[in-house]
Amino acid sequence: MGEELEATAERATRKTILCIEDDLDTAELISEELENRGYNVIVANNGRDGWSALLKSQPDIILSDINMPFMSGFEILEGLKAIAPRFARVPFIFLTAMNDRNDELKGRLLGADDYVAKPIDFNLLHAIINARIRRAARMQLWPTQHHLNDREIEALMWAARGKTSEEISLIMAIAERTVNFHLNNARDKLGVATRIQAAVKATVAGFIEP
Repeated sequence: MGEELEATAERATRKTILCIEDDLDTAELISEELENRGYNVIVANNGRDGWSALLKSQPDIILSDINMPFMSGFEILEGLKAIAPRFARVPFIFLTAMNDRNDELKGRLLGADDYVAKPIDFNLLHAIINARIRRAARMQLWPTQHHLNDREIEALMWAARGKTSEEISLIMAIAERTVNFHLNNARDKLGVATRIQAAVKATVAGFIEP
């Protein structure tokens, strides 16, 4: 009984990785390898199921193939950017057998953190995952140190994308005066004179995406 409780507690502290991969053999291999290396792994075998799984599980890191049924890896990454900042600090790694620089460039522009080629070098993948999780942990600490809340972060993100207070109020479904309240609070907490400076500082720090 004691060993079972310890095992359950150990699993609860593991980082969770969502693997979205439509090749069943590859998905099984990835899951087995990463479980053996100390991660919890959730597997989805097409883009639609992957999108549903990430909304339900809120993983610590996402591995995704590019060409998949129902939703491509690019579409999933685009969807994540649309609902930021909820997933803004979750590392996203593409798994691909393609050696196409146009695809890699597209993924980078969308915000992908890394590409890992198939067949997968699991030592390399493990090193990339560890590095990305450590960086994400630092990015999560930064806004906490400045006492920024989720609403302030979200308002800053849209301001960094050039949205007016009126436009942000429609996106966030809150009153314009409430948007201004959040932006002014964020500006004061970050110790800058203007909202633009606050958005720039938050973007440079890496916890919002322009």
